[in-house]
Amino acid sequence: MPWFKKPRSKLGKFIDAHDLKQIEVAKVSGVKEATLSRVCNISSVSPTAKNASKILRALRKLTGKNVDYTDFWA
Repeated sequence: MPWFKKPRSKLGKFIDAHDLKQIEVAKVSGVKEATLSRVCNISSVSPTAKNASKILRALRKLTGKNVDYTDFWA
């Protein structure tokens, strides 16, 4: 049911589009699952600089794409 989906941030949509699991990204990045879940589901939340760099490094490793901080957070 597409109308039942919970809202996702740009990061959450990126993870969904590349068929990744939040748990997988959390393990590779070293960020807690709760932190990653929060930034994937709430658009107004930005991670700390340290966690953002860990998440971006993991996404580059898992997808092979050159992602940047500004792709997901303002």
